[in-house]
Amino acid sequence: MLTLIVPGLIWPQQALADLTRDLALPAFGALLRYGQLTPDGPHDAHAALAATVGLSAPLPAAALRGLASRRTPDESCWLALDPVHLHLEQTRVRLGDPQQLALDETEAEQLAVSLAPALCVPSGTFRALGELVRLTPSLWNLRLDPDVPPPVQTTPLPQAIGRAVTPLPAAPANRVWLAALNEAQMVLHEHPVNRAREAAGRPVVNSLWPWGGGRLGASRSTEGHPWIPGQARNDGALVMPHGVPYRHLLADDALASGLGRWLELDTRPLGERTLAPATLVFYAALALPAQLGEATRWRDALLALERDWLAPALAILREGHIEAIHLLLPGEPQGRQLLLRRRDLLRFWRSPAPLTRLASP
Repeated sequence: MLTLIVPGLIWPQQALADLTRDLALPAFGALLRYGQLTPDGPHDAHAALAATVGLSAPLPAAALRGLASRRTPDESCWLALDPVHLHLEQTRVRLGDPQQLALDETEAEQLAVSLAPALCVPSGTFRALGELVRLTPSLWNLRLDPDVPPPVQTTPLPQAIGRAVTPLPAAPANRVWLAALNEAQMVLHEHPVNRAREAAGRPVVNSLWPWGGGRLGASRSTEGHPWIPGQARNDGALVMPHGVPYRHLLADDALASGLGRWLELDTRPLGERTLAPATLVFYAALALPAQLGEATRWRDALLALERDWLAPALAILREGHIEAIHLLLPGEPQGRQLLLRRRDLLRFWRSPAPLTRLASP
């Protein structure tokens, strides 16, 4: 079976009809016509990814994306602490798209040095909490000291973009983290990097976003074991599931790529497009445009999904190279699953189905 996880396809019916009215999507239409569509599955993309490989959500995003950056696996507790821009509006604070920051390596290094006083400044923001590690200019992790618990009730960054949210709720357990974030915001407010960006008309980094805390258990081979859900150890570490039913994982998402590496799958970027049996594809190009309401970008991503993935998948299904195509479509308020088996193609009496079948209730 070939499985594709595709967040960002679930819209209200009229919006979906308007967005796709003039698009030619024959492969997607065939999947909807002959396949079995069920309202099932998590509404969150990473939760769907976890469930697909037999793990519980939430996944330890920071630890997994560290693996995607080819860092040596360890059992430390990690926290994602990404640079972001918060839009201050009249009655709310809205999180901007971090991709719009387009930080370069020099800017990220200068900001991180100022925010990690263990490296150069005697007083400070994260000295008592852990070690700040830059995976890329836009992806930062904090390796927590052993006696420091991660913050509670965090919101995953991908879910928060474009929404009225705050980095952390004012829970008593978050007191030290709220103080650290407040200090970080003061450092960022007058930072030379931000002054230069503001003078150039570019968005500034005015906060950090904590999320995805947790740790990994030891990785080991999954061959020869029954497929049962992964479990957490007493210390909260995510433990390898048994018998993951995939050999390949294709993704550009750092968390998904890290998970593939941890599960010892053949993990590659989407551009390599290996449509083989036992392949799991994490196609997230529709998710952010859907969240931000960017119609043109969303339509382009949908056409790319049709051209690069669904049409070739349908062709190899018809040729008998795979037995089924399974689409997991996370969305709110509930996701969808679409399963097309090779024998389902014989159901010639079924009527064509529009993409609006995927619409949210």
